[in-house]
Amino acid sequence: MFLQLKDTGDLVKIVDVQELLDPNNETIHGQDQEGQEEQETDIFKKDELVFPSGESLPRCWLDANYRKAK
Repeated sequence: MFLQLKDTGDLVKIVDVQELLDPNNETIHGQDQEGQEEQETDIFKKDELVFPSGESLPRCWLDANYRKAK
């Protein structure tokens, strides 16, 4: 699965999708997709990522308490 960094537009290949789906994780492991060589795994903050279409990540992936009213 690929996501995009909000500030640069660079694509990031998600290493572990379950890590992305867990709302208790604020960061995920991914590989920046720059150049033709496979990049080292790095840590990315989930709130800095969007879908390649520009759509935000679902709130249930970011907030463990998303069902509670504010």
